[in-house]
This record gives sequence, C-alpha cells and structure tokens, in this order.
Amino acid sequence: MRTNMRRSLLFSFALAASAAFLSAAPKSGPRVATFKVDATPWKGEPLIWVVPTSKVEDPLLVKGVVIEDSGNRYVLCALDWCALSNSAHDLFRSRIAAAAGTDVARVAMQTVHQHTAPYIDGDATKIMSKLASPPNYMSDKFLNDLTDRLAAAVKQATTKLEPFDRIGTGQARVERVASERRIKGPDGKIVVRWSSNGGNKFLQEAPEGAIDPFVKTITLARGTKPLVRIHYYASHPQTFCCDGTVTSDFVGAAREAVEKKEGVFQIYFNGAGGDVTAGKYNDKSPEARQGLAARMQTGLEASDSATKYERVGKIAWQNAPLTLVARPNMEALVKESQEILRNPGKATGQQIYEAAIYLAWVARKKPLDVSSLQIGRVRILNLPGEPSLQYQFYAQQLLKGDFVAVAGYGDCASGYLVLDKHYQEGGYEPGASNAGPGSEARIKTAIQQVMAR
Repeated sequence: MRTNMRRSLLFSFALAASAAFLSAAPKSGPRVATFKVDATPWKGEPLIWVVPTSKVEDPLLVKGVVIEDSGNRYVLCALDWCALSNSAHDLFRSRIAAAAGTDVARVAMQTVHQHTAPYIDGDATKIMSKLASPPNYMSDKFLNDLTDRLAAAVKQATTKLEPFDRIGTGQARVERVASERRIKGPDGKIVVRWSSNGGNKFLQEAPEGAIDPFVKTITLARGTKPLVRIHYYASHPQTFCCDGTVTSDFVGAAREAVEKKEGVFQIYFNGAGGDVTAGKYNDKSPEARQGLAARMQTGLEASDSATKYERVGKIAWQNAPLTLVARPNMEALVKESQEILRNPGKATGQQIYEAAIYLAWVARKKPLDVSSLQIGRVRILNLPGEPSLQYQFYAQQLLKGDFVAVAGYGDCASGYLVLDKHYQEGGYEPGASNAGPGSEARIKTAIQQVMAR
C-alpha cells in the first residue's frame, strides 16, 4: 500500500513538474532579437573614397534584427556607411549568416549611405593594393575586427530570441527634408540639385519635385509591447562630406534620439533614394543640419504613433538574381581605367579608386541579389545599388493592398540603378552607373519575382 502510494505521489509530482515545464517553455511561433555594433572607422581609415578619418562627431553603427520562424532565420541589417560593394559586401553578409545559423541568401545587408562614412569596394581595394604606392584603403585589420564583433553580436542575439505575435505598420509625412535631385533648369535640361548646395538660390527655390514624402515604419511586438521598430525613408542622408569628419548625419541623430526617448530599438533603412536629396533644405550650415534632424525625428515619431497592429501572418523570404545590361561606353572606360592604374602618378586617389571600381565591376561574375521578406500583408523589398525612386513606386504599385517598404543600397557594385529614359535626359546618375539602357526591364522583373504572392 505504502509502495503504491509512494508511486502515486511520485507520478503526481512528475506530472506537475512536467506541466510546469511546459507552461514555462516558449510557445511555438515567430521570434525576434536585435543587435548593434559600433562601426566607426579607426583614425586614418578611409571614409568616402580615400579621405582618412580624422575626427569623430558621433559613432557609426550597424544595427539589425534576426527573425526566426519555423526553423528558418532571416536577418535585416543596416550599416551607417556610404556603401559596401563586391567582396566587402560578401564578407559582412557571410559573417552574419554564419553567426545567425542561416543561409547567406536570407541576409539583407544594406548601407544607410551617409557620405561622412566609408565607401568600401572589396574587389577594387584588391586591385589598388597591388600598386606600388596605392591610395588610402581600408585595412584588413579593421574589417576583420569589425566583422568579428558583428558576428559575435549576431550570435549573441540568437540566444535572446523572444516571441512576437503582432506586427505594426505606420507611416507619416516627413516635412521639408527630401527633394528631387534631377530637376529641369530654365533651358529644359537636367540640373543636379546636390545634397549640399551652399545656398544656391535657384536650387533651393525650385519645387520639391518627385519624392516619397512618407516614412514607413514596421514594428514587431508581443501583445502591446513593441520590441523593435524598423523605418524606411527615401533620401540621400547627407549634409556634407569628404573632410575626414565621421558622423551618422541627420538620420542617425534622429534615429538615436527616438530610441532614447521611446526606449524601443530603432533601425533605419534608406529607401530608393538614388535621385532624392536634402538639397533644397541644406546650405551646409550647422543650423540646417539640426533642422533636418529635428524634422526627421518628428516624422519618425509620428510614424510610430500612427502604428496599427495586427496578428502576424505568413512569413516568407524570396530572392531573385539581377544581371544588368552593360553601359555602352564601358569598353572605353575600362581602357581609361587600365591606363590610370598603369600610370597612376598624375591621378588623384579618388580617380585611382574609381578606375579600380570600373575594373572590379567588369571582372564580376555573379549577379546582384534582390530579396524580399513577407510578414502577412507586409512586404520588405531589399534592392542593390543606388536605385531611383521610381523603383520604389513600382514595387508599391505591384501590391497596392499591402504595406510595402523598400530598402536600397545593398551591394553597391552597380552604382546607380536608373530608368532607361535617364540615359537620354542626362544628369549625374546615369553617368555614375555601371549599367546601361535595357537594365530597367531587368530590375523590374527581379522586383516582380520577389514580390510575387
């Protein structure tokens, strides 16, 4: 009797313990974690092109999110650098993928595109490094240190994944920040409205032109608790550049101010802002930069406040390869670039770097990658290069009933991704693209493929 009673008590205890364990165990469903690393270059390391870092106003950050669902992991990562191209982009993406325990194809590595930050083409760097007296280029020591720390942060994030069951979407107008770069002058020809016009009256008085005035915000939440907010806005985030000063500029200031105020992790992605700048509202003065940051912050906060939540739906990731048509004068550019590298004595460091970039692009064998993440009716499109704004509008028109956010500036080896008509119109962007007419259809086809329902 006592033995049976003892067995009964032990059995009851085991059932109770098992029930307690099951109730404490995480429920099945999607999980999320964030990561952040300081990506500020060391003194002397290059910023955009070859200018050495000499002064740090505020740190550059790499911020991202790991999303897990049904055994699959997806990573969205935004880096406060001007650009990552070719093997440099591959390095970041592969280190993140290994640390997250996922495939490289499920990692979107985008830059925010500040011009007070590094512009690193890994393959062009390899070409330059073979010169007897190469211009300043980023050291392997710094890149390895940064990607080691990034991988460690991503791996640590995978140990802190927490459930989310709601996705929020919001958008709000951002006032007096963005303006179209390709505007028509009095003679009908394209005039470039640079990010910093130094008070040019015509460029500042011209209308804003074609912009997407909305910042779009995606929030992952558990119940009523937001876990991370991810923002998308299309404009060059630049007020000045090229003097050795490091700063995340007005978008970094706005992002971090909102995070400090709200206490929720904030990530910012630059949309298809290749032909959009802050030029109408920027005269390079500290006051203009502060005003842009304040108005950007107001827009982010308004988008946060406008967020409406719904249950998390289907989560899926899609990829499509993108091969571009070569620009018509590429053969001549290659010959010119080869000559610069053979006789670099009279060339500037930037000219040598640009020549190496052309040669790296021509030698490239693999296609660029276009990807999208779907969470229910929410779509995130990740594009390479510096895409024109019309590609953002195109993606949004494909799925009018969905909430579509676009991030540009993935692998920037292509330079600008422009419309075919831009080659006839002229202006800066088509001349800074490694692609040629006919590429527009290929870009749109890749967008269609990853946005398919």
